Amino acid sequence: MESFKQESQAGSALHFLDYWRIIRIRKTVILAVFLLVVLTATLVTFVLPEFFASTVTVEVKKDSSTLDPIGRSSAVQGFDPYFLQTEFEKIQSKAVLYQVISNLNLGDVYRTTRKYEMNLKPEETFMLLRNDMRVSQTRNTELIEITVYNEDKAMAAKIANTIAEVYLSWRMEDSEARFTQGFGAISNQLASAQHEFEASQQEVSRLLENLQITDMDESSTRNAMQMENQSLLQYQAQYDSLYIEQSRTLKQLSQISEIDDKAELKVVVPTVFQEDSLTLNFPALFQREADASSRLAAMSEELGPENTSLKATRAELDDITQRLEEKIAGLIRGVQIKAQANSNRLATLKEEIEKKESDYRAKWTDIMPYIAAKEELNRRRNVRDSISMKIAQEKINSSLMNPLIVKVINPAEEALRPARPNKTLNIALGVIVGLVVGVGLAFFIEYLDTSVKTIDDVERALQTNVLGVIPQNVGSLLDEGADSPHAEAYRVLRTNILFSRKADTQNTITVVSGGAGEGKSTTLFNLACIFAQNGSRVLIVDSDLRRPSIHKILRISNTLGLTNYLLGQKPLEEVIQKTGLGTLDFLPSGKLPSSSMGILSSVKMKELVKELKKRYDFVFFDSPPIMGVSDASVLASEVDVTLQVIQYRRYPQPMTIRAKQMIEKVGGNLLGVVLNNINMAQDENYYYYSGYYYDYYSKHTDDDDDNHQKNGQKNGDSGKPAESASRLDLKKY
Repeated sequence: MESFKQESQAGSALHFLDYWRIIRIRKTVILAVFLLVVLTATLVTFVLPEFFASTVTVEVKKDSSTLDPIGRSSAVQGFDPYFLQTEFEKIQSKAVLYQVISNLNLGDVYRTTRKYEMNLKPEETFMLLRNDMRVSQTRNTELIEITVYNEDKAMAAKIANTIAEVYLSWRMEDSEARFTQGFGAISNQLASAQHEFEASQQEVSRLLENLQITDMDESSTRNAMQMENQSLLQYQAQYDSLYIEQSRTLKQLSQISEIDDKAELKVVVPTVFQEDSLTLNFPALFQREADASSRLAAMSEELGPENTSLKATRAELDDITQRLEEKIAGLIRGVQIKAQANSNRLATLKEEIEKKESDYRAKWTDIMPYIAAKEELNRRRNVRDSISMKIAQEKINSSLMNPLIVKVINPAEEALRPARPNKTLNIALGVIVGLVVGVGLAFFIEYLDTSVKTIDDVERALQTNVLGVIPQNVGSLLDEGADSPHAEAYRVLRTNILFSRKADTQNTITVVSGGAGEGKSTTLFNLACIFAQNGSRVLIVDSDLRRPSIHKILRISNTLGLTNYLLGQKPLEEVIQKTGLGTLDFLPSGKLPSSSMGILSSVKMKELVKELKKRYDFVFFDSPPIMGVSDASVLASEVDVTLQVIQYRRYPQPMTIRAKQMIEKVGGNLLGVVLNNINMAQDENYYYYSGYYYDYYSKHTDDDDDNHQKNGQKNGDSGKPAESASRLDLKKY
């Protein structure tokens, strides 16, 4: 578990370092975008016109004076979450703002201050005013803040106060209009209710006259109806109860009606008629019968049939059994008689109920319309009275109504300083946005960049080892001198090559690259110099016939060389030239004749490789880019090992993969990859390859400068050219 945590922490740290590496590498892009955004934000901030803000605070209350007709739901009182939002829209509505525009002649004001050439239409002025104002709520209050922005601080305050005044006036007019409308509606409702009440009065009077009764008679009649109805209900309740009892009794009789066996009947009857069986003491008789039966069975086994005690016990058992049968028969007869009586009583009750219902309907049918009409009259009277009371209450409320449903709490005043643009905020946002956009763009560019960036990229894409890492801006070691920190990178590369070979006889090496400009020739030359420093006999063969470059580094003529030998024009000894390094020879490419296509794939070229392999410890063949011409592929197939140079962040990974595939396709032995031109200052991932040596070696050389100078004077080298001195110093290594 602990190891897992450590691995997680290490992965996180590495992840952060990767991000930091991208930022360092793309710092130019980040800085450029950052400066562009900040400068743009600063310029725009100082170019934009200044606006002053003035705020008026108003208190807004719900209008409770609205008169709603009876039966219509009134406005919800108390907290309404949508009330203030509705008022926000009302304040910014055309009904309010058009009046403000008219009162202040804002069309001319905007045309003058903002220098419009043509007169503004009302719609245009309205949109300008909407854009220049903000309406918000003071938190947890019924206060609304109306803020207006304008180039003129006095005009900003004037517009804000005018909006509040127009809104207050508009709310009052709207409240009065709605009250008047509601009062008219409820007055019409009252007239209709009064008309309906009078019609009900006339109907009641007509029925009273037809029935020839008075209101007092109607009251006593209603009481009599209630009493008779109550009596009818009692009869009905008796009938229902008796009917239930009779149903239960008939069900019991049906259960025993089909039983003929006395023994079975003796068992079933007490169960069906449980209450009656308890009353007749059936459980005690059954217990006595069981006891007598048990004694008789026991005595029958011990005594003879003529035994007196046995006969007495048998007589006792027969007596108990006879009594049980008689009681069961009597119980059944009693239940049957009860069922017959209930049946007769049900018939009688049914006749009485039917007679009472008939008498009730005949007696009260005529008076029912009057009762219904009287109830309707009372209902309509209540409706009329409710409407009348509401009108009276609203009249009182209107006379006492507080007209200040909208009240200005804090009028707008002239601002002391501009509110927009907020220079500090804009510049701060510019800084933040610049950083975010710059870093984001850097990561986006890094995401789109598919070139080789790390050793892991090489090993993952090419499935091969990285033998060396060469820093940025490395030149010829002859020019840089033996004390150059860059030389150590090639020493590391030399060591890795020696240990990576499968056999010591693999001494012919070609260096290829996928595209031009990856540092292939420089890498080959410096590597050859490092091998020569160790005392090995080294030959550099410039096999890049189309664009030879190594003779320029050595400052040697390219008149005669490889092509002259392969065409049989010159012997090998005449085309190989000596260099300033005793163990380092050079075979230039020579001039490329027009008839020499495919010269590197000739038999004589193969024989030359074998011959050079015998004469020298190491032979290095420079080649053209493998993606350009076939010469590099030919050389890779003829030499012992091949090195592929990949320039850091130059070509896409598919190209490097294709170059490796071409080497392998012709049977070349790819020993490994050299990652070239790495910016050690930006990409700290590679510091441990060369950075430590730079720090150490620079301190070492600083301490030894005086010793070098003294030794040079003793050897008489002080008068030699600088180039020769550099070449001689390389022999130390």
